Amino acid sequence: MPARGAALHLAAGGFGGTVGAVLTCPLEVVKTRLQSSSFALRPLYLPSVQLQGVNGALIRPCLPSVGVLQLLRTILEKEGFCALFRGLGPNLIGVAPSRAIYFAAYSGVKEKLNMLLIPESKKVHMLSAACAGVTSATLTNPIWLVKTRMQLEARAKGEMCGSALQCAMRVYHSEGLRGFYRGISASYAGVSETIIHFVIYEALKQQLREHQPFWSSALVFQPKSQDFFGLMGAAAISKTCASCIAYPHEVIRTRLREEGSRYCSFVQTVRLVVREEGPSALYRGLLAHLIRQIPNAAIVMVTYELTIHLAKKM
Repeated sequence: MPARGAALHLAAGGFGGTVGAVLTCPLEVVKTRLQSSSFALRPLYLPSVQLQGVNGALIRPCLPSVGVLQLLRTILEKEGFCALFRGLGPNLIGVAPSRAIYFAAYSGVKEKLNMLLIPESKKVHMLSAACAGVTSATLTNPIWLVKTRMQLEARAKGEMCGSALQCAMRVYHSEGLRGFYRGISASYAGVSETIIHFVIYEALKQQLREHQPFWSSALVFQPKSQDFFGLMGAAAISKTCASCIAYPHEVIRTRLREEGSRYCSFVQTVRLVVREEGPSALYRGLLAHLIRQIPNAAIVMVTYELTIHLAKKM
């Protein structure tokens, strides 16, 4: 692809991701709150109550489950409209570099693996995706940690909220540089979602090709063609399946990133959550996650196509 074309598609993808991040930020905040271990116990929502067991350990009472719409309404009433966009700054800052790092690492690793393994094979694509995911997660984890801390910060309506820089400085002073990498193990585990997504997506795409022999092997799809909508459907189905299978890592990552958290490692967090809250706790916020993904994918795609269309007319 010519340099101008590559830059155009990169810019369009970044712009689409930015628009999608802005419009779906409220659902991102709700998802993060639902994943957290402490949001329901804060004074803004329910009184903080802990019971002491026979052995002296603190036991958390069973709390009523909170739905997506109920939590949205509560945040609006207690914290105001701006609270639904908390953490948007770090999110926007992280979108472009995370994508750039991912695709740069993916193309670089794939180029080298093509010389060692069967070129453009599934093994090459899967290993490239795994390496790219680990590289991107490692380099951008500090940004996502700050975003999570800001989204979990509940403040009364009208109360001033801290900035991303203030949040980052607080993490540095209290936890040091190591604090910025809390939850990195869960991010590494989340690479499995990318691999699962790829495997299902390629399988569905192959099935569509067999039933639609006129599809181009070069994968050049027009926005209004059957090819385009078929590809969109395959991407949506594969992403939904991958998200449902690998979702627990998101809950574990949020718990590990909590401020003053008693969660120390990936395995310890899984055991603690399952023992105290049951296996279903590993899927808290899944509905908000899926509801967010569908419109986000549509927004990103429409913005991407519109940007490309307008740029070609200039």
